[in-house]
Amino acid sequence: MREIAPGLWHWTALRESIGSEVGSYFLAPERVVLDPMLPPDGLAWFEEHGRPEHVLLTCRHHDRDAWALRDAFGCTIHVVASGAHELEGRGAFETYAWGDELPGGIRAEEVDALSPDETALFVPAHRALAVADGVVRWPGRDGLSFVPDDFMDDPERTKDGLRAAYTRLLALDFDLLLLAHGAPVVGGAKDELRALVEST
Repeated sequence: MREIAPGLWHWTALRESIGSEVGSYFLAPERVVLDPMLPPDGLAWFEEHGRPEHVLLTCRHHDRDAWALRDAFGCTIHVVASGAHELEGRGAFETYAWGDELPGGIRAEEVDALSPDETALFVPAHRALAVADGVVRWPGRDGLSFVPDDFMDDPERTKDGLRAAYTRLLALDFDLLLLAHGAPVVGGAKDELRALVEST
């Protein structure tokens, strides 16, 4: 567990379904968890650092251990409406649309391109932007990159769409980039994201 900014915690855990470590975040003052896996110390960690109230998903595939948090703490799970079909039958959840303000003063931002529910979550209180799967730090590659071509139906068209989406998001005021795949960018995140969209 690492506190990457005051009240903003990051950790990784193995997601067995994809065979790799993935990142999760807890916004302690807001009582919000993003794309949660259970922390290394399990649910007990939250008893010491604040019981979460809401789980926000950046895309439909990131429900991960959200249901364990719901069962333990009564968290409300939020997913973008265009990805809600994936969660049907797993438990209760609420949907949001791009542009909505979510718990914690977080705003849902459109990415699309990679999948119809690809979303970024802008967290003004922490000057942070959380992204789903479009931007990653991939093993064996330096710095930020788009998700590998193997995960795209039409790589060139998809990357063009991601460039356009992230270029729009550069207008937001953020200095942290919260990645679901790879270590977060702590400081200088906007410059790193700009370098990616302008160089590829």
